[in-house]
Amino acid sequence: MYTQAEIDAHREMLEERVFQIDRKWPQFRRLLDDVDELARRTPPGARVVSLERGMLYGGISLLAPFFQRHDFHSVDCSPASAEGRGAYNRAMVDDPRCLTVATSSRGLAEKTGLASGQADLVIVPNLVHHVRDQTALFAEIARLMKPGGRGYIFEPLVRELHQAPDDYVRYTPWGFAEQLGLAGLRCDRTIQEGGPFSVIAYCWTQALEYFPEAERADMERWFYDEHFPQLMDWDAAHRDNLARRHTSFPAASAIFFSKPACAAA
Repeated sequence: MYTQAEIDAHREMLEERVFQIDRKWPQFRRLLDDVDELARRTPPGARVVSLERGMLYGGISLLAPFFQRHDFHSVDCSPASAEGRGAYNRAMVDDPRCLTVATSSRGLAEKTGLASGQADLVIVPNLVHHVRDQTALFAEIARLMKPGGRGYIFEPLVRELHQAPDDYVRYTPWGFAEQLGLAGLRCDRTIQEGGPFSVIAYCWTQALEYFPEAERADMERWFYDEHFPQLMDWDAAHRDNLARRHTSFPAASAIFFSKPACAAA
């Protein structure tokens, strides 16, 4: 069993090295906050299934340490393009704070091979957009869940095209509600994370990679030292569109959903 200090250090490592919250992807703080809360609120011994992309990090589950009190099963759902690229993010977790737990199995997100109706909680972090057959994905999530079970999805709305060709879709919160409903699931709560200034910051972090290497270091200093902190301050201070109602510009969404207790397994 890990100590709470070790788990906290693991989270610190994820913030700094994997999700680079203070320099690149501030919206991922929502994912880590939600995972922390889900781990605390889910009863010990409950069956938790996480659909992750472990191959990128050398075949480990980033979330397993948070759920050590649970019957946790992580499925490595890395897309086909990851097979040839291998563990190209391994350096991100080459850190003594990283709690290295191997993924439990390898499978497709839309065909995990796990038993039906066993999961009290299904977590899908930053994966949906890499699955080609969306109907099959949401049907598989529903199949895994117990009647009365809960689910959680974290997904970007604004991302560059990446891991080509395995990058297929971006959903609005209402698009998620539609897909969940078609699979017999209920969207209970949606949190839109980030605003237009964090979106601008994210686009800049990607644009910097297009500068020639000889210029990039100077441009990175210009952006991160002078402009990134200001954009983050603006993002915290200006959350609502004051010119157009019914308009928002989130960077990502967190979706909490459930399977009705009367649903068939």
